[in-house]
Amino acid sequence: MSLRIVQLGTPRAPGEGSRIGTVRRPPRGVPKAEFASRNYYDTWLPELSPEPELMQAAQAAAKLLESGDSAEGSKQWKTFEKQFRKQLAEAPAARTLDLLAALSHSGAFSIGCYCDEESRCHRSILRGLLQERGADITA
Repeated sequence: MSLRIVQLGTPRAPGEGSRIGTVRRPPRGVPKAEFASRNYYDTWLPELSPEPELMQAAQAAAKLLESGDSAEGSKQWKTFEKQFRKQLAEAPAARTLDLLAALSHSGAFSIGCYCDEESRCHRSILRGLLQERGADITA
């Protein structure tokens, strides 16, 4: 059993289990009754997504990185990561991460968000935090 880190809306892997959406907002234009059948998520956990202002900072850093401004983009991404880690260090988010890490040893499930590129997404930070907590994560 293990935990997967996924892009929401992509086909599910065999044995993936339930999907947990770590996003601030539900998918646009998708009826709530179809979130799971369209491979978005079965359960919504917005507490593990960046606050709106912080998400804007992450998106700005990602745009800089995509445009080739790697020095400024990297600097902004590091600032975002530090602030997001601080956000997740507080209860109840920290307890939720502890729970997910523990559950990864006895059940199959996944967490994710909509971003195309994990390296420029908050789920890369979630992956790191869960690894630090000893989670069993499938590549």
